[in-house]
Amino acid sequence: MPVNLLADLPTPGTTTAQETFEDILSRPGVRIERIVSTGQCSPDGYWYDQPHGEWVVVLVGSAGLAFDGDPEVRVMHAGDFVDIPPHRRHRVVWTDGDTPTVWLAVHYGVS
Repeated sequence: MPVNLLADLPTPGTTTAQETFEDILSRPGVRIERIVSTGQCSPDGYWYDQPHGEWVVVLVGSAGLAFDGDPEVRVMHAGDFVDIPPHRRHRVVWTDGDTPTVWLAVHYGVS
């Protein structure tokens, strides 16, 4: 696990097969993870539907998030964050394929 959230990123312009998920901290009721995306998105028709809340911020790069029932895709750039309540269906429509997108996700109300 890196000590710096922006360490050990893929070389710009390269796409890895999968996103990387790394737990940074885990305590009762909360889990913090670093996610690195390199052009990945949610599979067609797939929606995340989590039993816990998730606060997520984009540190580097950009992405598009869709929320079930919302007509517009929410475009997120470095510094943008969103709080996703439990069972709020959402999906990643796209992530930047030229620059790694680094997310910091705080999962709360985790059992």
